[in-house]
Amino acid sequence: MSNLDSMQRFTFDDTDVRGELVGLHKSLNSVLSKHTYPEALQAELGKLMAASALMSATLKYEGRLCLQVRLAGDVTLIQAETTNTGELRAIARYDESKSDEIDHVELQGGQLVITLEPAVGKPYQGIVPLNSNQLNEAFEEYFQQSEQLGSRFWLECDGKLASGFMLQQLPASEGNDEDAWDRLSHLASTLKTEELLSLTNETILHRLYHEETVRIYDEEPLTFACTCSKERISNAISNLGYDELMDVIAEQGKVSVDCQFCLQHYSFNSEQVGDLFPEKKLH
Repeated sequence: MSNLDSMQRFTFDDTDVRGELVGLHKSLNSVLSKHTYPEALQAELGKLMAASALMSATLKYEGRLCLQVRLAGDVTLIQAETTNTGELRAIARYDESKSDEIDHVELQGGQLVITLEPAVGKPYQGIVPLNSNQLNEAFEEYFQQSEQLGSRFWLECDGKLASGFMLQQLPASEGNDEDAWDRLSHLASTLKTEELLSLTNETILHRLYHEETVRIYDEEPLTFACTCSKERISNAISNLGYDELMDVIAEQGKVSVDCQFCLQHYSFNSEQVGDLFPEKKLH
């Protein structure tokens, strides 16, 4: 289970290797309870959430990391986001008429889109082709391409718990153990699915690295939270224009919007729509 709803970093003394462990329970269930995803899709969504949390450690500024798996089959999108403060949300899009037929998610042939969105400044986006049905391989390829440093990911989800384990090389420092990366990543490859989902971080690290000097840092909490708000929704609908919004109100009595992530409902009457276009009040 790793340690639930938290991220924990660790390093190895005298090496150029760092790692992280992530465990999700309440945050995962908060996402899955709002939708009726097929079990196979739940598993992939949980893995992507774990990966998003692991990779959010690269955020050294206020902002968020967004991961999108874009596909062409019955499942078209799997998306997970984590902010620099450990707030997660996630969503998937699929052909609901095929829900009973989705017993696996075909990832191969799709794309993994990784977007870093700082609160201030321009976003950065990287795209990696999905050459297999294993998400972890795409993340490993991304870091190899973008930073030319080795990375290994282990991602698991059983629909109730999701866990992630990551090892990364750091730029080499003189005098550090040159064989550490090969040794530590080989030991990590012996980690079993049930161990990652059921054992605490301390137990996992002891089983894998009892002959190494491991430095474990404080856990950082992870929680489900949606970034939607009345203000954000207002900005979004204002793009439709005053006339079109007023036509909707004339037809339906109000403008209604539901957040796809958390299902929060927002509505706007004619006065509230008018407030979005103060220039209209001048005429």
